[in-house]
Amino acid sequence: MKLKVSGNINQYYVQTLCMIFFPGERFSEHETEGDIAPDQAVPELSLQLEETENGVKVNADLALDKKYACCEKIYERREDITYDRLKKLAVGDAVLSVCGEVVGYRPSWGMLVGVRPSKVATEMLESGMSKTRVKKTLASDYFVIPKKAALATEVALNEAELVKKADSKECSVYISIPFCPTRCAYCSFVSYTSKKLLSTIPDYLIALGDEINRTFELIKELGLRVKTIYVGGGTPTILDERQLDWLLSVVDNNIDVSAVEEYTLEAGRPDTINAEKMRIAKEHGVNRISVNPQTLNGDVLRIIGRSHTAEDFLRAYDMARASGIKTINTDVIAGLPGDKFASFANSFDKIVSLRPENITVHTFSVKKASDLLKNCSHIYSVRGGDVGKCVDYSQITAQHEGYRPYYMYRQKNTVGNYENVGFALDGSKGLYNIYMMEEIHSIFACGAGAVSKFVDYSPQNGEKRTIERFFNQKYPYEYLSDNKTEAKIQAARDFYIRRGLI
Repeated sequence: MKLKVSGNINQYYVQTLCMIFFPGERFSEHETEGDIAPDQAVPELSLQLEETENGVKVNADLALDKKYACCEKIYERREDITYDRLKKLAVGDAVLSVCGEVVGYRPSWGMLVGVRPSKVATEMLESGMSKTRVKKTLASDYFVIPKKAALATEVALNEAELVKKADSKECSVYISIPFCPTRCAYCSFVSYTSKKLLSTIPDYLIALGDEINRTFELIKELGLRVKTIYVGGGTPTILDERQLDWLLSVVDNNIDVSAVEEYTLEAGRPDTINAEKMRIAKEHGVNRISVNPQTLNGDVLRIIGRSHTAEDFLRAYDMARASGIKTINTDVIAGLPGDKFASFANSFDKIVSLRPENITVHTFSVKKASDLLKNCSHIYSVRGGDVGKCVDYSQITAQHEGYRPYYMYRQKNTVGNYENVGFALDGSKGLYNIYMMEEIHSIFACGAGAVSKFVDYSPQNGEKRTIERFFNQKYPYEYLSDNKTEAKIQAARDFYIRRGLI
């Protein structure tokens, strides 16, 4: 896509808006020979922002093949928003206008392009706006359709119940097991699946155990309380019974797990779950587990490279329930290749009938490094076919059955530009998801591909939240050859000292 901007415009913001209408596009001011196919039409967008005495004026022109649209947006200064926000609204309005006219599409989330669409609603609520006014403002200023404005507001209110209890002396711990039995066709996560690479698991666990020990020593040194622990991946239950018992024992040796409010084990692949692993998890204090079918349509499961069946999921779910683990989460995905509304609704109804405490509904996202994209470059979809009906059905059904939407996030290149929403029965919200997404306390992450977040969240004195990140090595073989544990420990210690938190 050819993109020319002039004036004080955030070009990345414009690109992100354009990708709603032209998913998968690359951007430049001038296409060079060979960048595009000879018969491929290239969108050309020109955008100019002019600061006026009373506000801003934005002009936009978009040409695609024989289609053309232009507009001029004039926004006057307002007391209720900053000047920077005013410019962003004007630019967003202009881009949505010309792109919407050429493509013939209105995005449900309007110009909200960030990972956390409920963030804007949260800011409005914190400023003293009523729930009704927040929904109206999202619709009028950001062009969010009413049902999405209502969802964002509801999520913001539910998140606030947990965020308002934030304590600077609390933290969470993430433990990464980046291995899977097979790689899903839609996945781009760093996960190891080949027999040779899976053979590194024993050495990886030894190195991981050392990092876990050092991390908990640091947490004690900093005087922090561990609020949640999340063992994720990959697929942690790819570990055999002895390995899983050993890993969870390392955690036991460092902390009284009964004092941890939430302890999650990601057991995403039903084909890696058995009764003994569930017994081990419960014995070590795990009180939340994810058993993820994604869909109960066998044909779709084969298309996406999952090696389990719907029957495997139901057996695994029964094992998890029989173990006595308090909270079960199930993940489903709307918009998977080959899935239609009737099939999705059938899957969702069966899952709801099981009454898991948490249900997380994802919208299929096209990952750049996924096998699906490599094998099918035209998989991007603006409108998403049945996915809008699937997302609506999941939200209406979940809330009718007593589930409340408690967290939400969005990814780039989701089919139809829709959202991912976590639903929970009363008293069963997934805490780690909120703490990680809202960044209200530090996350100490261990293992390959893990990212620690050191957070100074000081709402009581009006300071701006400060966040620093530390990235562990991306791949397990790097993690084994050049461990950064001591560097992470020092980075965390320096952050807490510099911010006066210890």
